[in-house]
Amino acid sequence: MKPLRWGFLSTAGIARKNWVAIQQTENCVVTAVASRELARAEAFIQDCQAAAPFAVTPQALGSYEALLASPDVDAVYIPLPTGLRAVWVIRAAQAGKHVLCEKPCATSAVELEHMLAACRLHKVQFMDGVMFMHNPRLPVLRQVLDDGVSVGAIRRIMSIFSFLGYPDFAQKNIRAQGHLEPAGCLGDLGWYCVRFALWARRWEMPREVTGRILAAREDGQGGVSGPMEFSGELFFADGATAGFYCSFTAPNQRWVNVSGSKGSLRMDDFVHPFNPQALTYQHNDALVPVVVPEVRDAGGRVLVQTQEVNMFRQFARQVASGQLNPEWPQWSGQTQEVQDACLESARQGGRPVKVGGKCGGK
Repeated sequence: MKPLRWGFLSTAGIARKNWVAIQQTENCVVTAVASRELARAEAFIQDCQAAAPFAVTPQALGSYEALLASPDVDAVYIPLPTGLRAVWVIRAAQAGKHVLCEKPCATSAVELEHMLAACRLHKVQFMDGVMFMHNPRLPVLRQVLDDGVSVGAIRRIMSIFSFLGYPDFAQKNIRAQGHLEPAGCLGDLGWYCVRFALWARRWEMPREVTGRILAAREDGQGGVSGPMEFSGELFFADGATAGFYCSFTAPNQRWVNVSGSKGSLRMDDFVHPFNPQALTYQHNDALVPVVVPEVRDAGGRVLVQTQEVNMFRQFARQVASGQLNPEWPQWSGQTQEVQDACLESARQGGRPVKVGGKCGGK
C-alpha cells in the first residue's frame, strides 16, 4: 500500500511523540506541519527530523488553511485545544482529509455530532487519539473478561488517572484554562477512565451517572478553570458500577481494577505501559505476562507494536481498505456523552443525570 501522508495541524507537545510513532510505522509518513507562525513549524520539523527523520523532509506551512489545501496530505492529526477542534475537524472533512483528533474530542456531545456528521458526509475516517485502545494487551484482556470464568460478571470497575501539575499549572497550562478546556482534568484524564469502563462493558452505556468537582482554580484568564480534581460514578442497568478519580493535583497514577463475580483483573499502567516491551496484567493475585507475537513486514523487518505506532498503522490500513470504520467515531461519541453527563451532574451538585441520545450512543 502507498504510505498514508499525514499533516500535523499544530505543533503541540504530544505531536512530537506521534511524529516518532508515524516514523516507526511501515505505512505512514509525515508530509507537512502547520502552525500560525511559520518559524514555529520550521523549528518543530527541524527538531523532529533530527530525532526521527523521514526520507523527505516534511513541508512547513504558516497556516492551517494551507495544510488542508495541500494535495500532499491525506490525513490530519489535530491536537489543538478542545475549544478549537470542531471548526478544524469540520474543515478537514470538507477538504477530504481523514481525521485523527485528540481527546476530549469536543466541548459537548452535540458539537461532536456535528463534527462526526461532517466526516460521514464527506466520507472521511474519524478516530480519537486514545492510544491504549491499540495496545496488543487489550485483545488478551478481552478474552479474560469474556471467558466467563476468570472474572465472571463484572460488578465494579475502578480507575484513577492523575498527575501532579507544577506550582503555576493552573495559570500557565492550557489544560487548566476553562475557555479552551472546559472539562479540565475530566476531559484530559477522565476520558481514559470512562473509555476503559465502556470498553470493558462492551460499549453498554450506563443508565445514569453522577459527578463531583473536587477542586477548581482561577485559570489565569479572569475566569474559572475546568475541573482540577474530579470524581465520577457510572451506574449500569444490571447493577454494576464504575467509579473513577482524575486530577491535576495528585501524584502520578494510572491504574484500573475490574472486580467480577469470580475474580478480578488489574493494571497499574492501563493508559501508558510502564514497559511497552514487557506488558503485564494482574489476575487475582498473579502477575501475568502478555506474549505479543512477532510480526514482520513484506521485507522481513520486525514491526514495532507499541500502542502509538499501532494507532497510526491501523488507521492507515483502514483508509487503504476503502471502507470507513463506524465503530471508532461511535466510541468517541459514547465517551463524550458520558463525560458530558458527569460534568452536568457535578455542576448540579452531584444530582444523577441520565445518559444517551446526543451522539450515537447505544
